[in-house]
Amino acid sequence: MQKLNPIFVSLLLLGGISIITPSVTLGATEPLLLAQSAQNNQNLDREVNELLRQGRELVDAGDYANAIQIYLQAANLDGDNARIFSGIGFLQATQQNFEAAVNAFQQATSLEPENADFQYALGYALANLGNNEAASVAYRRAAQLDPENLNAQIGLGVVLLRQEDYDGALQAFQQVTSRDTRYWQAYESIGTALLQQGRIDEAVVALQQAAGLAPQQGSIQMILGVAFLTQGKTNEALETFKQAAQLEPRNAQLQLAIGKLLQDQGQVIEALVSYQRAASLAPDLIEPHAAIAAIHLQQEDYLQAIVAYRRLTELAPDNGDAYYNLALALRGRNRVSEAIEQLKKAQELYQQQGENERLEKVEALLSELNP
Repeated sequence: MQKLNPIFVSLLLLGGISIITPSVTLGATEPLLLAQSAQNNQNLDREVNELLRQGRELVDAGDYANAIQIYLQAANLDGDNARIFSGIGFLQATQQNFEAAVNAFQQATSLEPENADFQYALGYALANLGNNEAASVAYRRAAQLDPENLNAQIGLGVVLLRQEDYDGALQAFQQVTSRDTRYWQAYESIGTALLQQGRIDEAVVALQQAAGLAPQQGSIQMILGVAFLTQGKTNEALETFKQAAQLEPRNAQLQLAIGKLLQDQGQVIEALVSYQRAASLAPDLIEPHAAIAAIHLQQEDYLQAIVAYRRLTELAPDNGDAYYNLALALRGRNRVSEAIEQLKKAQELYQQQGENERLEKVEALLSELNP
């Protein structure tokens, strides 16, 4: 099995994002949560009903922050209404305020512990906080209360996968496929779990099943490409990444991966184009800038290398290699005094970082340029 370059490991993690949040997220439960809040509170006093009406109007207008405040006021007046707390939890989660969402969903589940939707929502918020153990408890409870809630099983599998409980994760995902053979997210998740276990051939089979069910899903192609690469099938990996890039043309990590494979195959000009696309899509991403600069330096296009390495030093000011290579490019243009200046910066960084071998290279070049 081939050891993966960090670029492709990052791509695997990026692809895996598609399974961290279940395919039917809280957005699908919003009408239920908010509409039932109103329906179940018809007997409340006029003030609570008015607050619920205002809250719904703010939600419809997309003003979630003020809607939260209105629903909190309603909860203070009617603290036994689980639906209000669940609505607050949904809105907090929408605002990425997952700690507040957890608190709200915990209130809802304490008031209605047999409500599978609330347990699922609590698991979702806990998972986004990184509290995987607690999330797994909530997801299990949701699945027990509602065995048809396949999203709860997916969520459970994801948090178990994060905890490296691969067997448990696979069991959860397989529960989904046993109930719905066309649930592509489950096959994608199974492939990811198998890949992380090193069961590459099985992973490829599962991912190809997912791709057959969802041919327009770029994340599947990304993970499948990583699986091919792990098998040492470079050409298949490259073609798969290209397919993924067609589906996700604004994915900088994909362009970076394609560039790396093209460069490894000696297709330097094509690789440079992919790296430039990646840098354009994610201007602050260090890796494509470093690759672009290295190619220009290798091709002795010193002017372009200087531009690229200066940008790299802005993005990674603690990277001594960037200053050293910038000095090489400057030397190539006979800009000796500027090269010495950059070498001194590299020298200082290497000394601070204990990079003795690199420090020797800098000092040798300094002696050559400034005898």
